Amino acid sequence: MQSKSQPVQKDMVERAWADVKSNGPSAGVDGITIDAFETRLDEHLYKLWNRMASGSYFPAPVRRAFIEKPDGGERPLGIPIVFDRVAQTVVKHQLEPVLERVFSKNSFGYRPGRDAHHALAKARQMCRRYAWVIDLDIQGFFDTIDHDLLMRAVRKMTDQKWVLMYIERWLKAPVQTEDGQLEYPDKGTPQGGVVSPLLANLFLHYGFDRWMEIHHPTVEFERYADDIVVHCATKEEAEELLVQIRQRMEEIRLRLHPEKTRIVYCKQYNRPLDHEHIRFDFLGFTFQPRVSKSHGGGLFLGFDLAISNKAKKHIRAELKALRITRRIDLDLEGLARLLNPKLIGWYNYYGKFRPYQLRVLWHAVNAWLFKWARNRYKRFRSSLRKCIAWFKAKCQENRQLFAHWQWQGAPY
Repeated sequence: MQSKSQPVQKDMVERAWADVKSNGPSAGVDGITIDAFETRLDEHLYKLWNRMASGSYFPAPVRRAFIEKPDGGERPLGIPIVFDRVAQTVVKHQLEPVLERVFSKNSFGYRPGRDAHHALAKARQMCRRYAWVIDLDIQGFFDTIDHDLLMRAVRKMTDQKWVLMYIERWLKAPVQTEDGQLEYPDKGTPQGGVVSPLLANLFLHYGFDRWMEIHHPTVEFERYADDIVVHCATKEEAEELLVQIRQRMEEIRLRLHPEKTRIVYCKQYNRPLDHEHIRFDFLGFTFQPRVSKSHGGGLFLGFDLAISNKAKKHIRAELKALRITRRIDLDLEGLARLLNPKLIGWYNYYGKFRPYQLRVLWHAVNAWLFKWARNRYKRFRSSLRKCIAWFKAKCQENRQLFAHWQWQGAPY
């Protein structure tokens, strides 16, 4: 029997594969998709296990790609090959339970049993309790994480040599640019890697969460990966704390964005002051003064959240990219199958708070549907009124046909 130098078992690789398979088909630099990997599954998993267990596994270059950000910019991703995603998941399964035992209750991102809605709900509660917010923006966080400090944090949590060895190899793995060139990073952990969110959380656990709990134990905050909101009772407290946080970021070799980091006043009915900034964005939602209804039915000015304009713009761009008006090859049911996964996803996320703010998006969806019908059916080309009436009749027949009809009602 071949002896193995690292304690990696076959079932650890098989369990990791099951997770990777459920998370999407993107291929890395080798062009092998999830489906292609699965056609020779036993061979691939055995090869990976053999290399990980013997210590001879080295990651392939990470493929650089870009996705559009809601604010119109681009976010760089590093997409590992499927082999490396499985290997990273093996380490994640090993390390995550250990980290979960120490992670802060104020950390919500990329953690089991916690999500953005939990962070948003707590932020809403704290904004009602405290009048001031520090809206922190770490400039280029994932690309600027210091490798030495990160590995120091990993060593605090585990002494398993194989885990440490493979994490170091992933951090040093080259990045293949879009023109095929290789870059060798000396800092950062690429977004898109399976283990990157866990490592980023660990870095900020020691870099921010623990520092806050030691030096400012009474201060409330929410952190979702590198998105951080800190709550203060007074402007003076916020200004002093921001100076200290800025210094802390410099100590861990990060930098706050000079324009995007700001102090915000949570203005509402019982807070009469004026301030330059009375709104902030967090996880796709805008917190700002809004008219709300009391339990008794009266109206008052509260500080609350709803889908942000940036998120609306991003959704409209996604709708446009679907090229609905040109899909005349689809019938109405086929179009619904194309649209509904998107509509349900948007509603489930952005409809959690003030869902009626999504009405403008549902009207936009209906407008695209009207254009599609007028392209597909000659009888509607000369009459928008007849087109709308036809959709209203379809809605009455089956309100579940398009997901947004259930929330908005008949199109008009």
